[in-house]
Amino acid sequence: MKRSINPSEIEFKEEKVVKINRVAKVVKGGRRFSFNAIVVVGDGNGHVGVGLGKANEVMNSVNKGKENAKKSVVRVPIVNGTLPHAVIGKFGAGRVMLKPASPGTGIIAGGAIRAIMEQVGITDVLAKILGTRNPHNVIKATMEGLGQLEDATEIARKRGITIQELFN
Repeated sequence: MKRSINPSEIEFKEEKVVKINRVAKVVKGGRRFSFNAIVVVGDGNGHVGVGLGKANEVMNSVNKGKENAKKSVVRVPIVNGTLPHAVIGKFGAGRVMLKPASPGTGIIAGGAIRAIMEQVGITDVLAKILGTRNPHNVIKATMEGLGQLEDATEIARKRGITIQELFN
């Protein structure tokens, strides 16, 4: 379940380039190189977006990726600097396990997951990549997992009860 938001309302602190890939097209005169970049943007306060940019220059592909990421921003619930509950995100052959951690643990995660967690503002999390380590699939699986997260107020509202009734 995606929770899309208007990106113009959010003040992004920075972008993080996860992966830059050089691809070659073989033509009559030799090889033509182009680049694609996976970029993560976030405000450090529960909003994060991921984008892919492709261009003939590295900077152009990063800029395109950043603009693309701003269009796909989602809201992620954060409880005391960590996740509300454990979740497994799946995309293609990529599987990502995300578990909440106690304060002071830090971000125990691989490169692609770490970039997303830093941008969303989560400070304590345990994460494990299961299956493929392809950054494209890992990032999409992580975003899928974050999209599955729900906090207590959201669940209580859906059930039509108060938070007190939810925990009794």
